Amino acid sequence: MPRFSVIVPCFKVQGFLRECLDSVLLQSFNDLELIAVDDCSPDGCGAILDEYAERDPRVKVLHLPENVGLGRARNAGLPHATGDYLFFLDSDDTLTPGALRAVADRLAEAEDPDVLVFDYARTYWWGGTRRNVLAQVLAEAGADTFTATDRPEILDLLMVVWNKVYRRDFVEEHGFEFPPGYYEDTPWTFPVMLSARRIAALDRICLNYRQRRQGNILSTTSRKHFDIHDQYERVFAFVAEHEELAGWRPYLHRKMGEHCLDILAKPDRLPPADKAEFFRRTAEMFRRHRPEGALVDGEVALLEGGYPAYRLKRQAARAGQEAGRWTAQLRREAALRARSGWTGLHARRPLDPHLVVYSASSHRGVLGDPAAVYRKAREIAPQLRGVWVVRDEEAAAQLPPDVEHVLVGSRRYLEVTARAKFFVNDVNWPGSLAKRPGSVHIHTHQGTPLKYMGADLLDKPGARLGFDVPQMLRRADRWDHSLVANRHSELVWERAYPCHFTSVRTGSPRNDVLVGAADGDGAAFRARHGIPEDHLVVLYAPTRRDYRRGGHVDRIDLARFAADLGKGCTLVVRLHPTLATGPARGMGLTELARRGIVVDATDEPHVEEVMLASDVLVTDYSALMFDYANLDRPIVVHADDWAAYTASRGAYLDITAEAPGHVSHSYRELAWLFASGSWQDEEAARLRADFRERFCEFDDGRAAERVVRTLLLGESMPEGAAVRIPGQNAGSDLLAST
Repeated sequence: MPRFSVIVPCFKVQGFLRECLDSVLLQSFNDLELIAVDDCSPDGCGAILDEYAERDPRVKVLHLPENVGLGRARNAGLPHATGDYLFFLDSDDTLTPGALRAVADRLAEAEDPDVLVFDYARTYWWGGTRRNVLAQVLAEAGADTFTATDRPEILDLLMVVWNKVYRRDFVEEHGFEFPPGYYEDTPWTFPVMLSARRIAALDRICLNYRQRRQGNILSTTSRKHFDIHDQYERVFAFVAEHEELAGWRPYLHRKMGEHCLDILAKPDRLPPADKAEFFRRTAEMFRRHRPEGALVDGEVALLEGGYPAYRLKRQAARAGQEAGRWTAQLRREAALRARSGWTGLHARRPLDPHLVVYSASSHRGVLGDPAAVYRKAREIAPQLRGVWVVRDEEAAAQLPPDVEHVLVGSRRYLEVTARAKFFVNDVNWPGSLAKRPGSVHIHTHQGTPLKYMGADLLDKPGARLGFDVPQMLRRADRWDHSLVANRHSELVWERAYPCHFTSVRTGSPRNDVLVGAADGDGAAFRARHGIPEDHLVVLYAPTRRDYRRGGHVDRIDLARFAADLGKGCTLVVRLHPTLATGPARGMGLTELARRGIVVDATDEPHVEEVMLASDVLVTDYSALMFDYANLDRPIVVHADDWAAYTASRGAYLDITAEAPGHVSHSYRELAWLFASGSWQDEEAARLRADFRERFCEFDDGRAAERVVRTLLLGESMPEGAAVRIPGQNAGSDLLAST
């Protein structure tokens, strides 16, 4: 028998059906059967299903003689299911790549629980993606199985059927089935979850929940929404039949009230003339099922009064929200006037020649090039006072205790930025920061540029979506010095930022630790993540994509890559910082890291430490490769979508032709490079040497010292230290000096 029976009811979804079916049948895990139920759909769904069944024996099609609705269509598929687990998939939703493999692995790890709950993401018709806001509940559940009593917060997740799989024997033993009508998931999910003795959680996005612009049944204005009352009656009846569940009555009573009030509050659900009746029926049901001693407060307390009182409170709440927005606007304007006055007061005082203000990565902490300059200044110029700008209290809490800091926008921030002589940053300062005559702005950038930046994005509308290029250039007009690590960067920055700054060939301060790296420098990272000393550490660092809204595209099956690397190897993954808080990690990385298959280094604050701990870098088009080349360790470029990447973002050089190592154009080629050992052969070493000669040109291990002495102190560099500045390679460049 197959591991999964995927039941897909279909009705008027011909435009989405093929994508849904393909997302199941093209999974890497294929031990499944797909039971498609044509719910007498009047469009082309039936023909599409027959087409798929003809070419794939795993597809079974049921054509119902009349339309019975979503719940009973699922019931029709149940007797035909032979799999160990049932998966109910709506026909306009899709599975994410690798979802069934992840679910199967988690089921095996949990030793076949009754129910497995997994994560999902909402995908919007306009292209946006948003992860389930309660995903942390799944992360906190851990590896052990549990019951709803053990972890009642599991019921705070969306109570739908499609974010779970169910052991078929468990479903048949209890006789669970779907009722007719809207909200049919409610009397299925609550009884199932309360009855399950072993529940497991999977912190991975396995399903894309399509948010259609129109055509969503529950967004249709209709009296059918009154079905919610019958569905909760079924839930209460189930609890009444099972005395051991009596303790759940207060929770379900409150949940019913909140659910019905949410339906009533939505403008597109109930006909206006029927809202009073819906409220009265909800209130009557709320009173009838109220357990003795149940606390009624908050929103559900509205059900204790009549409909006129409910409407008045709703109107008052809306008025209060509007008043709150207006008050907040007035406060912002008043604060702006106060800040302007405060800044003006300090702007009349002389600049402090010993005050240096630092920021990095949009005020995230002591990071990157500015951090390297700061540390060197404390070492060789203690008379300089360094103050860091951080974005919020959370970022401030991560700072070392001896680091002086201010919160962006605060009064102290206004004071130090009005008085500082020097500013060091790797991204632009806020537009509200006015540059005083005599102040010196040092811009470090964030590495060597491969992709288009600045003004060059004017011809790349997709890449500059939401990015104001003219405003960015006005902020760059404040730069006095632009640090470069090679002549390629010098040409790029002068073209991409047509502003009045001086390029300074200092090298990248953050790379000083890489140039002077010694054996064992990455030992702390390895020990912290439990990586054996004798393991080969492969660092995979993909960048974001501008041709996909949200920026994340899975180019490699991480579990497969980790397995193909074999024993004695550890795969470390570091996502682009802009993807750290989005759905990217939920697509499998978090779960693989929990199971010890990979190490997730995305949250590591110091990327230099991650690089030092690795033996080889695999990347696509991340600028990290230019920094990593200073280590003189192998680099593999995985360029399977180079044409799409350059078309959407643009690139200053063809990295596939001037690579720092071997280039793979498919996963098969990537796997072969490691299986054959070619990733570290003589050709890889030659390519790396040419790349280092060109792009590590000014990195000599003394970049931070050079910035402090020459730009902050106005001194010359002392003699006596070895300097590695090789001549520029005569490689071709898509830039021309003007």
